[in-house]
Amino acid sequence: MAHLVETMAYANTTPWHGLGNRLSAKQPIDVWAEQSGLSFEIKETPVRFMSESAGNLDSIMPFPEQKVLFRSDTKVPLSVVSNRYQVVQPREILEFYRDLTEISGFELETAGVLKGGRKVWALARTNQSSTLKGNDTVNGYVLLATGCDGTLATTAQFTSIRVVCNNTLAVALANGSNAVKVPHNTTFDPQVVKNQLGISVSSWDGFMHRMKTLSERKVKSHESLNYFLRVFTDPSMTASGLSNERAMKKVLALYEGNGKGADLASSKGTAFGLLNAVTEYVDHEKRARSTDHRLESAWFGAGATLKQKALDQALLMIA
Repeated sequence: MAHLVETMAYANTTPWHGLGNRLSAKQPIDVWAEQSGLSFEIKETPVRFMSESAGNLDSIMPFPEQKVLFRSDTKVPLSVVSNRYQVVQPREILEFYRDLTEISGFELETAGVLKGGRKVWALARTNQSSTLKGNDTVNGYVLLATGCDGTLATTAQFTSIRVVCNNTLAVALANGSNAVKVPHNTTFDPQVVKNQLGISVSSWDGFMHRMKTLSERKVKSHESLNYFLRVFTDPSMTASGLSNERAMKKVLALYEGNGKGADLASSKGTAFGLLNAVTEYVDHEKRARSTDHRLESAWFGAGATLKQKALDQALLMIA
């Protein structure tokens, strides 16, 4: 089966999805663009059609309300969009990090192309890091991604990654949201996004305070079962099949000791352990057509939604 990941590069340790070209640390943006596959441009051309009358083909006619987006290198078409659609180029995703890496101490760790160029992303580690009891370290990252097929606005997200298991979790921003999204009918302004993102000590400290509180919240066996029932129950389903029993069984096993870091003091028998059982399930264990399908889901799709639900339910336990 073809991978969703077209090309990708990474620095430092191998990422949890195990894909990509390895780079040495602190490579310049130009090297990242070449090795990650983000060196192409997204071009556009008007939609045209050919009419037919009496068995003969007439002249080629334009359809001015829409345009075709295609890759500059391969000429492969990517999507048909409205003329109002404003493209964000792959190189712009990397350039977003230039001042952050050169001045603010950030370091690019992964970047790449999904779905043949329909989605691109880059992930950089910030200089923010915290450690919970049991030497359980969590590092801060910034993820920036965009799409050109109508399925993803340009999205900037402050993200945490737990070192022991590489579990990822969105960090709430100062305004309470978990991402800054720029629709493609508006202009992408990197500086405005950085200001809205608020890559600040206060956001990180607030997030880690909640994680520390979760790690100190002891959980009884019936509470863990109720938690997983709330997370894996779909209210839209009928009473005959409200919960995903297969997922619950897997996540419970992760929580009770099978998960990476499940026996650390921060996780064993705690609400933080409950949350990390779900994030590990989404990032590493959940059934997926391929590793790169799992990556897309964990960052942008159903997996990201499930992790947010797990976080919301965990925070109710310390409210």
